[in-house]
Amino acid sequence: MSYINVNNLKKDFVVKKKREKGKLLRDKETVNALKGISFSVEKGELVGYIGPNGAGKSTTVKILSGILTPDSGEVTVGGIVPWKNRKEHVKNIGVVFGQRSQLWWDVPIIDSYSLLKDIYRIPQKDYEDRLHELAGALDLEPLMRTPLRLLSLGQRMRAELCGSLLHRPGLLFLDEPTIGLDAVSKLSLRDFLKWENKEYGTTIMLTTHDMEDIEALCSRVMVLGHGKKLFDGKLPDLLERFDKVRNVKVKYNASVSCMNLPEGVLCKETEDGLEISYEPSKLPTARLLSILQDAGNIKELTLEPENTDHLIAAMYKELDL
Repeated sequence: MSYINVNNLKKDFVVKKKREKGKLLRDKETVNALKGISFSVEKGELVGYIGPNGAGKSTTVKILSGILTPDSGEVTVGGIVPWKNRKEHVKNIGVVFGQRSQLWWDVPIIDSYSLLKDIYRIPQKDYEDRLHELAGALDLEPLMRTPLRLLSLGQRMRAELCGSLLHRPGLLFLDEPTIGLDAVSKLSLRDFLKWENKEYGTTIMLTTHDMEDIEALCSRVMVLGHGKKLFDGKLPDLLERFDKVRNVKVKYNASVSCMNLPEGVLCKETEDGLEISYEPSKLPTARLLSILQDAGNIKELTLEPENTDHLIAAMYKELDL
């Protein structure tokens, strides 16, 4: 049996609309957040859970963490029904939200960790060993006596991760953990997550709009849209099917016209240089960049970044959503 089992999960919310002029009561609207989601996750998997705002990602995570009760469907995490056995369940999970904190704002982070130790009833020796391990892996030793409010965003995210993993959870939910971080902080955070997953077999569900996070960490991707599961498989399969057109803008030190490019690549000359559209499945990005470099001395090059937005837009278009 899989570690996480979700079968035909449904959840609706009743939302009150803005009161119309002349009406005493506001009209209500039913929003179908989840429309029969089903999936399973094996122990130790690192899964990307992506989709646009309002797709149902957060609702799914809240149900899996025991915060919400679904209207119908079945869910078990490690054999436990999250909302029925919540106290037992939360001992085995950790949650990190990119824009929320479980640490106390005005006190040194070591004091927050000490309180979490008592909340999770972690034995003193286990707490000390785990804290020493996490502080070393996340480079937190110099920051232990610093209040959370004085830390940079990257430092706060590392501190949040440490707090969520002190009790050695078997399942970790990450919601936009690298949002707003610089490149160095992102790389450090990704390296740590890969280490934690490999060292302890921690199951990780990652929600993000950053394709680099997905590519660096996740072997499997699930895509949600309008409360339904639209895709469940490997990232290369997702890219091959939906990452069809990418754009590049390039300026040269000297005037360069559209060169001979492989079939299917579109090139347009503008006042600012060249605008090129290509299909990564037919022409790898590295090969295109090599061709552009051979054409002359490049002054400026802008490559459309990989993100989930254009993938989901292409998916919605193909599925007529």
